[in-house]
Amino acid sequence: MRLLCVLYVLSVSIANQSAVAQKAENPAYAAIDDKPGLPRVLLLGDSISIGYTVDVRQMLEGVANVHRPATNCSSTRTGAENTAKWLGDKPWDVIHFNFGLHDQKFVVGNDATLVDVNTPDSHHQVALVEYVENLEKIVVELKKSGAKLIWCATTPVPEGAKGRIPSDTAKYNAAALALMNKHEIAVNDLYAFALPQLAKIQRPKDVHYTPAGSKVLAGRVVEAITGQLPK
Repeated sequence: MRLLCVLYVLSVSIANQSAVAQKAENPAYAAIDDKPGLPRVLLLGDSISIGYTVDVRQMLEGVANVHRPATNCSSTRTGAENTAKWLGDKPWDVIHFNFGLHDQKFVVGNDATLVDVNTPDSHHQVALVEYVENLEKIVVELKKSGAKLIWCATTPVPEGAKGRIPSDTAKYNAAALALMNKHEIAVNDLYAFALPQLAKIQRPKDVHYTPAGSKVLAGRVVEAITGQLPK
């Protein structure tokens, strides 16, 4: 029994070390040393934003210090719980943020694991009504920073992608847009930008993008951020 316990502890330790190593190896999670005199930009979002983070940094080199949390920001539930922590105690000039793909995914019970939409008892991880409530909590917290805020519309779900219904994205985006209009927040419609070129920039039957596709998204993100930077 003691041997089994020791082996279990070792396996958990190795798994944790592996997770830390993978996290450290992702350049999007790299700690940024601010260059004095440049505005500070914060990117918040899921794996889509992780995919374009490095390209955004490179495109804004010498223009802005671009940061992001060293994590996948996941759903609005995670965002509502962690936004204050992600903001930290330093000032921000521009915050570009998105939540949506994780909220729309189908899960069973309280498990966050994505399942096929036809799985018995499956449901959206975060229903539309709760999504808007959580998103407003995030917006209220972000506004406390005094930064210029940019809501990034959730990118399209292609046909054949597991665990999501493509038409749900437009519904969640419409609800988010109404909230952003209410709070007078700028919008980067990355959904409309990506939709006509999905075949070229997105992985087949996958919500994620090719490296080249992420770079295309980064260009649009940079345009949106640049328009909000201090003159």
